[in-house]
Amino acid sequence: MQKSPVESRLSAKYDALESVAKTPEGWERSDMVKGLILGILIGVLLIAGCAYFYFSSGHAPVATSAPPMPLERTFARIGLHAYLDKLPHPAPQVPTDEANLISGAKVYKEQCAVCHGLPGEDKTAIALGMYPSPPQLFHGTGVTDDDAWESYWKVENGIRMTGMPGFKDRLTETQIWQVSVLVKNADKIGEPVRKELAAGNSTPMDMAMPSTDASSAGQKSKSAPPPK
Repeated sequence: MQKSPVESRLSAKYDALESVAKTPEGWERSDMVKGLILGILIGVLLIAGCAYFYFSSGHAPVATSAPPMPLERTFARIGLHAYLDKLPHPAPQVPTDEANLISGAKVYKEQCAVCHGLPGEDKTAIALGMYPSPPQLFHGTGVTDDDAWESYWKVENGIRMTGMPGFKDRLTETQIWQVSVLVKNADKIGEPVRKELAAGNSTPMDMAMPSTDASSAGQKSKSAPPPK
């Protein structure tokens, strides 16, 4: 049966390759390819083995006060930004008006301030003991250079291995948007919003334990003699 022109060309190319492979040059080229593949496999196994030894031997830093692992910050930043870039970028679902900023301030005081700080306040003991250090959102740039949708995603989902919790199913979507537009505009807030942030300012530890003044007053009232 006569071959078609296409089949004839393919057959000729195959015969040419086969003849080259049978020559010493062909053997040498095949050995080079095998050596390259073997070298890549050995390199991958060495890297994986070194990484396993690094962690299993206790050399990896686990304390928040320890220096970061090599390239830890770089890879974490690359991974987070690459993931966020794939997401939809919705516009804020609440207007950036005073009412929403004040509502966001109420949520922020209760859920965020202990780590991310308040205007004119120093870092809390909790924030000082965390790694990575949580950004102080009312000091310097904060996240005012991020879009509101990015802060929304971080509040809703949290960020692994940073101490940033996710508030999905704990806060409503409206509350998360209100907090997001608040921190987006942290450098533009007016006096009413500042007053709301300052009102009733207390850390979770303050709220969990009675104040020293109140305790002292109670002790004094107990020890005071009854009036005659």
